Amino acid sequence: MADKGAMSGGDTVDAKKSSTNDGRSQKQFADDAVIVDAKADDLCMKYNMDYPHTGTCIIFNNKNFCPRTGMNKRTGTDEDAGTLKKTFQKLHFQVMIYNDQTCDEMLDKLQSAAKGDYSQMASFVCIFLSHGEEGFLYGTDGSKEIKEFTSMFRGDRCKSLVGKPKLFFIQACRGNEFDAGVETDSIADEMSAPLQKIPVEADFLYAYSTAPGYYSWRNTTNGSWFIQSLCHVLDKYGKKLELMQILTRVNHKVALEFESNTSSVNYNAMKQIPCIISMLTKELYFS
Repeated sequence: MADKGAMSGGDTVDAKKSSTNDGRSQKQFADDAVIVDAKADDLCMKYNMDYPHTGTCIIFNNKNFCPRTGMNKRTGTDEDAGTLKKTFQKLHFQVMIYNDQTCDEMLDKLQSAAKGDYSQMASFVCIFLSHGEEGFLYGTDGSKEIKEFTSMFRGDRCKSLVGKPKLFFIQACRGNEFDAGVETDSIADEMSAPLQKIPVEADFLYAYSTAPGYYSWRNTTNGSWFIQSLCHVLDKYGKKLELMQILTRVNHKVALEFESNTSSVNYNAMKQIPCIISMLTKELYFS
């Protein structure tokens, strides 16, 4: 049984006692999962990309912000949006760009997208180019928690994306710390099962431009370090390498090839490292 992920004894959660005794029944806890078809092809370790369309790619490009937010104009973000459009169109995504969106406008467009039919698509991508704080993203009029923008694509809320990769790329600050850097030297018995239950949070990936708590850098002429590196690596390896290999190369490029160059001593010679949070359950190749 161990090789199937099952263990002897009962299962519990790592939480305070009150957290497991909040009135929810065992069935309610079990409902935080969805049923998917466990056909033979789906048991392989690669996402099935054999669909008429690779997927939809939504880009929110927020450049100008209401004065009350205290957020500066994001000069250079249009360069990011344009490069992203070209890159994801090369990967055969249907790309839509929305400029200067309020929080409610972003939510409305994502809710509409989550209600769409993805039966003929292999994946979904959403990219945020905006200001941010740890756990929050800004619209032009204020901020909301990131999970408000992403949770509507959970498996129990967006049925036609169940078992398909849902990728979120986030170019935004996650705090107000600087990274000054440091010097360095150099499945056979399951084939007959018709149904399979997976977590509702499965098959998500969040690629942040920076680590938690840190600023994210953007060149006012050439665009942000992260987005430009992402597009460069995708253009070169997007149809050759697996997604995690691609993102590792993006991390390497941002970490080693970029360093801030400003007139302010306190802001100069700073570094950045992107951060990947993956709940993907298979390997993802765009080819």
